[in-house]
Amino acid sequence: MSKLRLPENYPYLYETHMHTTNGSICAYNTGAEMAMAYKEAGYTGIFVTEHNWGGNTAVQRQLPWRQWVDRFVRGYEEARAWGQQNGLAVFWGYEAGYDGTEFLIYGITPTFLKEHPELRQASVSEQYRIIKSAGGIVVHAHPFRDARYIPKIRLYPEYVDAVEGINGSHHNRFQAGGHSDHEDFNRSAVAYARENKLPLTAGSDMHNTRLIGAGMAFVRKLTGAADFCNSILTGEDYLLTDGICWYDRNGETVAQVIWEQE
Repeated sequence: MSKLRLPENYPYLYETHMHTTNGSICAYNTGAEMAMAYKEAGYTGIFVTEHNWGGNTAVQRQLPWRQWVDRFVRGYEEARAWGQQNGLAVFWGYEAGYDGTEFLIYGITPTFLKEHPELRQASVSEQYRIIKSAGGIVVHAHPFRDARYIPKIRLYPEYVDAVEGINGSHHNRFQAGGHSDHEDFNRSAVAYARENKLPLTAGSDMHNTRLIGAGMAFVRKLTGAADFCNSILTGEDYLLTDGICWYDRNGETVAQVIWEQE
């Protein structure tokens, strides 16, 4: 089993972008299986961020809205139940799709989603307004990815709070999630965030348990999704990683990642 050696002053590692078979049709493992893998790899916590109705959801879109949400969160609930028994923090978010352009949503709850079915038809700008009204944040996921399902690059700096500048599936040991190894996607995302003075986040975009080690390392434990949002918006100190290098919050390389065998 491989485990990340965490930097001395940043001992709490979180995955911010991952999928399960419960909610994402492109995933390969259940919520419990993913949670177990992350715990074994040395993570403090994870966000379960399934593809929503505008993306590769595994939940039938024809279902009544509240029933759809109940099924959509099953991967999160399964992972959280496992985490509560085994010491892994599990938080909820989702990945919103707009014809290939995707955003990571953090800081709202499944209950809020149930109460706002208008999100299903919301434009990018309307989505931002609704999420912000609840104290959440919108992060542009892998904004420069070149893939078959993305017809063109679309950028919305005025409707996001941060940019996923380090997406592990673009630069990793295993080429996880079916994406080819393109470091330039991340370099472009980091440059875009700097140009627009937007904070950076990092996540693996994992769809299976063959973890690549990406995510964000903090000096303290996060108390929940709202705490994570606040840390991004207030400029709190953290490190980013793609599983190969550690980067500071501005995207500058600070160290190599060391993997330990246990």
